[in-house]
Amino acid sequence: MTDFLSTVEAEVAAAGSFVTLLELEQEMLTKGEVEHLQELVQQKNGLAVQLATLAEQRHQVLAAEGLTADRAGLSAWFAAHPTASRAHAAWTLLLSIASQARDLNRMNGELIQLRMQYNARALEALLGTRSAFGLYGPDGQNTLSSGPRISDSA
Repeated sequence: MTDFLSTVEAEVAAAGSFVTLLELEQEMLTKGEVEHLQELVQQKNGLAVQLATLAEQRHQVLAAEGLTADRAGLSAWFAAHPTASRAHAAWTLLLSIASQARDLNRMNGELIQLRMQYNARALEALLGTRSAFGLYGPDGQNTLSSGPRISDSA
């Protein structure tokens, strides 16, 4: 029982750190302060590896008791250890933190997509490509035309 508890508590700590990094990432993306994102990504990757290792340890603890590493196995573990209220509380907290991390990660992905779209439009404007913001070319014609114009010089 102590192996399960210590593993889940370690997962809670690592997942909490992961959420903190996701919140920092979101703040950086929102403010456009992207110069330290690579460093943050490396920290997130390190925590992801740590979380995967801890999850594997939890799976091994369950397997040692003949249980699967899924919801049914966890339910069976809690049924077999009815006095493990601390482990149950830690598991519930871990699920909550994991849900928060999933939501933050989704929102950060959306922020990254918006930033990429903004950057692509800025590049189009700077490079003068045909799809740039409906600007007018040197001939006075809108650059957004979708195809060749009919020429009156035929």
